[in-house]
Amino acid sequence: MSEFQHSYRDLPEALHAQAPLRGFSAPELLAWNQPLATQLGLEWDAQDPAQLARWLSGTESLPGTAPLAQAYAGHQFGQFVPQLGDGRAMLLGELVDAQGRRWDLQLKGAGRTPWSRGGDGLSSLGPVLREFLLSEAMHRLGVPTTRALAAVVTGEEVFRRQAEPGGVLTRVAASHLRIGTFQYLAARGDQASLKALADYAIARHDPDAAAAQRPYLALFEGVVERQARLVAHWLSLGFIHGVMNTDNTSISGETLDYGPCAFMDEYRALKVFSSIDQNGRYAYANQAPIVHWNLARLAECLLVLDPELDGFQNALDRTPELIQEHRLALMRPKLGLATAQADDATLVDTLLQALEAGEADFTLSFRELSGHLHAPDKAWGEFGPRWQQRLQAEGRNLAQVRACMDSVNPLYIPRNHQVERAIQAAFAGDYKVFDELRAVLESPFDVQPGREDYALAPAREERVTQTFCGT
Repeated sequence: MSEFQHSYRDLPEALHAQAPLRGFSAPELLAWNQPLATQLGLEWDAQDPAQLARWLSGTESLPGTAPLAQAYAGHQFGQFVPQLGDGRAMLLGELVDAQGRRWDLQLKGAGRTPWSRGGDGLSSLGPVLREFLLSEAMHRLGVPTTRALAAVVTGEEVFRRQAEPGGVLTRVAASHLRIGTFQYLAARGDQASLKALADYAIARHDPDAAAAQRPYLALFEGVVERQARLVAHWLSLGFIHGVMNTDNTSISGETLDYGPCAFMDEYRALKVFSSIDQNGRYAYANQAPIVHWNLARLAECLLVLDPELDGFQNALDRTPELIQEHRLALMRPKLGLATAQADDATLVDTLLQALEAGEADFTLSFRELSGHLHAPDKAWGEFGPRWQQRLQAEGRNLAQVRACMDSVNPLYIPRNHQVERAIQAAFAGDYKVFDELRAVLESPFDVQPGREDYALAPAREERVTQTFCGT
């Protein structure tokens, strides 16, 4: 069995604080991710769900762990807050898998920490189930993401908009280092601790940067590459993160924090779901410029350690181009294209304009493209003939093109109305709806007989138009 390690605890004390376990009266294991547990080298299984529930709710101390909360700052909707930190999350420790990869194990919703800022440190079961479903779906879709190891219902109520059952999520991440972690130390003028943090980030995520002539610039370039790839994945799937604050922008390039996030149904470039995003700062089409803005905030921090501006400015200036490169690399196979052409961006944008004009479902429209290789749908307007010309010019076997397209265009995504239905059923004590949706999302590209309803877009009256943070 893997033993817990605690490298983050060796960082300067300003970055962490002990987080005492609270415990719950009657925790119950609701969901368990055995393949992930096996990957982490945990010799646990669901044969003793009661023990897992006690460990993974923080009711009993998990052997070898030492819970702590992490400090960070962040720009929240463009406004800088110099001290945030884990208000309802506890890092239990780190595990190193058989491939030598280091993973954080964190509890979300297990109780108050020194950075709870008057909050209760708890979570409703709803955000726990949402993050479990969406993060595991993202993993199956090939998107860099934190993972969900377990979901526990605590047996106690929490009070948000109303009384709701409480829950705790066990989250696994390559790390929980954020742009906001760097901002926290830079704002304090603590250059020694900032250097220690940057060196730690290099060792953990960019080990080759340690030998570079300018290691902190090399670290920045690594973060730029990972974030560009991540946002390109989001755009290719119609995913809207909803709260792209710098404290939710990870150094590892994983999707971090599944609060008011959502997948689009009908396509709209400026689509917003988050109830707190009143001005559309984090709308679908704004995600690329926002990550560019966030990366500039990281550059400001690292310039304290390496004040030569040119390298950072060059890497930052290339960010939009890099996002577009990754986006097109993902969109070409979605359209059945194998070669890169100068007008690819125009071709993609022409399709999106047609989808928006027709209020067409984003996911199903891409999935259905493979059925129109011979005769494009007239609703696609000028995209159809252009696309047909590209396909004919490539001269590929259409059966192979169709198979390729269906392997990258999902049939099943965690649609908002289905996630909400699972949550409401769980609130009433029925977990079967959650279990079946979870099972469907494990094979997002495969036709699943008898589960056709899960592929359908919502009826107009089923549409979920607003999502909420879990705090």
